[in-house]
Amino acid sequence: MKKLLLTLIVAFVAFSAFSQKDPVSFSSSAVKKGNGVYEVTIVANVQKPWHIYSQFTPSGGPEPTEIVFSKNPLVTLDGKAKEIGNLKTVYDKNFKTNVKFFDGNVKFVQKVKVKNNVKTSLTANVNYMVCDDNQCLPPTSKSVVIKLQ
Repeated sequence: MKKLLLTLIVAFVAFSAFSQKDPVSFSSSAVKKGNGVYEVTIVANVQKPWHIYSQFTPSGGPEPTEIVFSKNPLVTLDGKAKEIGNLKTVYDKNFKTNVKFFDGNVKFVQKVKVKNNVKTSLTANVNYMVCDDNQCLPPTSKSVVIKLQ
């Protein structure tokens, strides 16, 4: 019984320590470009030594970042979000493929068009995975709300 209790305590402490790691925070903004067109920017603030994977990481590798915008009948997306940051492409022996990731912060910029120039908001769910040189954290999802005014 003591062994079982000790095992449970060790597992709980290890899980608690692991679950507290959250090396990425997000911020967002929207700039009106005119005629109902906005440039939406989502910034992933990534703590060192972690890195976040590109949306364009090939299959067979780590989970690519994915930005899923909630449906809003007033908003139309224009293409896929562009990435701005320190992009690196390296061969990863663990995944046996070239992977694309960002060291430090990365901006995801999405153009949108708002119908009838009304005030509304857009929710983006950002699905991502981060790794450092020794470990990867499980894929995570965070929501960001962007006001379009």
